[in-house]
Amino acid sequence: MKLNAKLVIIMLSLLVIAMLTLFVMNQYSQNDLVHEIQESSTEVSKAIQLSVEDLTSETVESSRLKEYLKEARTKGINEINIISNEGEIINSSDPAKVGKRRDIKKLGKGLKAARKSKDPSGSSMRPYDLLVPVIVGDEQLGYVQVNLLLDNISEIQHQNFLRRLVATSMVFMLGIFLTIFLARRYTHPIHRLAEEVKKVSAGDLSVTFPVKSTDEIGELAESFNEMVEQLREREHLEKRLYEAEHLSKVGQLASGIAHEIRNPLNYISLAIDHLKSELLPGCGERRTELEALTDKIKEEVRRANYMVLNFMNYGRPLKLRINEISYPDLIAKALPLLQDKLVEQRITVVTELAPDLPPMQADQELMRNCLFNFITNAAQAMPDGGTIIVGARFDPDAGAFRLTFADRGKGINPEDMAKIFQPYFTTKEAGIGLGLAITERIIREHGGEIIVESRAGEGTTFTVVLPMQDNR
Repeated sequence: MKLNAKLVIIMLSLLVIAMLTLFVMNQYSQNDLVHEIQESSTEVSKAIQLSVEDLTSETVESSRLKEYLKEARTKGINEINIISNEGEIINSSDPAKVGKRRDIKKLGKGLKAARKSKDPSGSSMRPYDLLVPVIVGDEQLGYVQVNLLLDNISEIQHQNFLRRLVATSMVFMLGIFLTIFLARRYTHPIHRLAEEVKKVSAGDLSVTFPVKSTDEIGELAESFNEMVEQLREREHLEKRLYEAEHLSKVGQLASGIAHEIRNPLNYISLAIDHLKSELLPGCGERRTELEALTDKIKEEVRRANYMVLNFMNYGRPLKLRINEISYPDLIAKALPLLQDKLVEQRITVVTELAPDLPPMQADQELMRNCLFNFITNAAQAMPDGGTIIVGARFDPDAGAFRLTFADRGKGINPEDMAKIFQPYFTTKEAGIGLGLAITERIIREHGGEIIVESRAGEGTTFTVVLPMQDNR
């Protein structure tokens, strides 16, 4: 519901409540007033009746009026006088006034206000004189003067006024309470929204404002969340653009450096070939040892050249040379090339390969590159030495190989898990952060995926799920 509608409903509700309250109070006051007038009229009628009886009787009993006045005084009758046609008071509820004279012309007929007087208790009164002529047949016998005190009616009116005032004040207080409640309900989320806007302006785009209503505040919260989401997307795009520009510049620099590295690698390869052809034949008994050493140097130069070539072509599509390879043979040929470095780091490699492992269809050079990267990373995670477990099995139900590389190193921090396959991301002082990026790309080009399980301080396990290639 909109804020305007809520305000209108509150105002209409207060108006209806005020009108109903005043209506009820007015009906209640009218009933009290009518009841009091009815009782006063009844008593006045009784007083007139007694006075007429006294005028028409031969004997006048002043005590009867006095006794009657004791009960009638509570109903507003203060005094009763019976006056002759000449203006003489022939009977009265106040015996001291018997025999006194009144000016009939000044009194006037009907109900008229009299001078204020004080009752025995000392309170101020509002007296009214009611002069009624007593006529029997065609003869007027005299007058009945009834002095009325209408304080009961005034008191009722005063009480009703106080009730209406209290009721109106309560309705007014209710309106104030509802206004304060509504103001606090809407100003509080506005203040919170202002604080969140300050956070966003300070660069914190993780802010999300909860939408709890469908009114203007809810619409404002939805607009705020949409704005923050767009800012997040824009920031993400800017980061990607910056990374792309950075990668492009680094790639251009790296391509130039890699091109320069290939020249000495080619020279070393040619020099090894020259040494093998010119010097090895004259080495005698050490020929076999030196030939094995030169073969290793040649293999390392070839692998380095291949890595440089991949580095130069990182931004280009990979060209897979799919062949049938034996994974155990691949490991057997790759581990001796890493043996010296692993021994130096006190690293032991344990293989757990399924005996019924079938041949796989893959690029041998690229898979060996992946194998080197996984083992190298595992060794770097254990600077004090340890064991690397290289496992492999074939899942016939999924039709895929599951290649595992487990270490008991320092593990990967949770905040770095999403970044380990990003180019140029590394937590090592020495390294350019392309090893896992290239490995992940190679596995992906083979149609596989890499699953990482790691706990800080307990170790990391990389699982390569590589589907069986159809060689038909």
